[in-house]
Amino acid sequence: MGGIKRALLNSDMVVFATPLYYYGMTAQLKSVVDRFCSFNSSLHGKGLKSALLAVAWNADDWTSGSLMAHYNTLVRYIGLDDKGAVLGYGCGTPSMTKRSKYPVEAYALGKNL
Repeated sequence: MGGIKRALLNSDMVVFATPLYYYGMTAQLKSVVDRFCSFNSSLHGKGLKSALLAVAWNADDWTSGSLMAHYNTLVRYIGLDDKGAVLGYGCGTPSMTKRSKYPVEAYALGKNL
């Protein structure tokens, strides 16, 4: 976690990338986010930009509601400068994702930073 903390505090932006597991981020990403608590005071007011990239097998538009609520709460609590999200619905395999519109959307999000 020390390396992640140093990298985060020396960065201008953090991108949360995760497959959707039971309507939330993976346990691995959640574990890292939970550890932010140990240096919240260093993150608050830093003006760190953020974005969310997620893929889900399910193609229903409600699938990412819980993930977005968690992300938006994190943005608000830490004071992140949200730059957007790409939520890939119906992206259960790499080939499904490649054939979707979401790689183009993710590229455009990055290009517009």
